[in-house]
Amino acid sequence: MEAASVDVIVTSPPYNLDISYRSFEDSAARDEFLDWCDVWSDEVNRVMREDGSFFLNLGASPKNPFLPHELLLRLREKFVLQNTIHWIKSITVEQRDGGEISVGHFKPINSPRYLNDCHEYLFHLTRKGSTKIDRLAIGVPYSDKSNINRWEHTKGNDVRCRGNTWFIPYKTIQNRDSQRPHPATFPVELARRCLALHGKGEQTVVLDPFLGIGHAALAAAEYGAKRCIGFEIDNEYLETARQQVAEVQGMLF
Repeated sequence: MEAASVDVIVTSPPYNLDISYRSFEDSAARDEFLDWCDVWSDEVNRVMREDGSFFLNLGASPKNPFLPHELLLRLREKFVLQNTIHWIKSITVEQRDGGEISVGHFKPINSPRYLNDCHEYLFHLTRKGSTKIDRLAIGVPYSDKSNINRWEHTKGNDVRCRGNTWFIPYKTIQNRDSQRPHPATFPVELARRCLALHGKGEQTVVLDPFLGIGHAALAAAEYGAKRCIGFEIDNEYLETARQQVAEVQGMLF
């Protein structure tokens, strides 16, 4: 690939948590895994434009909590951590009347030691930490409408920054094998928000070095990006990605 040719990288590499992929053994020794991440992140750094954004989704497990931070420390010589976003999969919120509402999905665990892990990290990495983003492109309405006129920066618009906590549950599915054959996907909506934050409209070039079943590519198609480049070693995952993108493009065009 040509150097400095990509605007936005959205990806989620293997987590080194012994996840069962079809064509990859995710159980390397930690130092070996981090050395490998040095190699592919060098290429991400090479192809990313000077004002580009690298959105890196990483998860952990209760027994293995340091992985996201270990990898992030490896990357600090190449990138600046501009934003840390928390992808919330499940949450319980206390309401004003004293009641509670629980939304989202989580995997139950049987342990006297650990809480359910209901979030993953989404690290926004850039070259210098000064890359401009469009915060209001994924903004939310004000709960208290009096703030619209109270603050000059609103310019009369009922939209504010969403912040760095993104509640995005998985879609409910009936059959995992046919609807979500990959064991570690991120939702299309996660990638869509990344593109909305940084994308350059129809000129945007997107990269996912670990394409999986193509959720970043689906987001790029829905966004109307100029091009999405993806790499995937498993033929069945790749075929699923192609089929899903073709379906989206058929609906859009």
